[in-house]
Amino acid sequence: MTTAVPIWYHVHTKYDKVTTMRETTTFTVSLPPAMAKEIQRAMKVEHRTRSELVREALRMYLSARLIHAELPTPAEARAYRRGMAAYRRGDSMTLEEYLDGMDRRPRRPRKKVS
Repeated sequence: MTTAVPIWYHVHTKYDKVTTMRETTTFTVSLPPAMAKEIQRAMKVEHRTRSELVREALRMYLSARLIHAELPTPAEARAYRRGMAAYRRGDSMTLEEYLDGMDRRPRRPRKKVS
């Protein structure tokens, strides 16, 4: 499942650095014909080179991946494991059971202090 990233949303990464031709690496990519046609259309509409379009697409992909790669802290991981172990033991309750056990008397409003 992929998550759409709005066009206005950008996370600054190491891939944002503007490079000169001497600092680039060239490689070949195979694409299905339909995708190649889409790239040609985008090149004409946006007046950009194929390399610019592919660089932008890769920048967006890599930035989105970095966002979703966040790992839990060791404390969060321990809490998750403890919670899952308790759930497997049956040591859990539904939200309804929890709410039924709460004192749900309405609070009396406080007097205003001037």
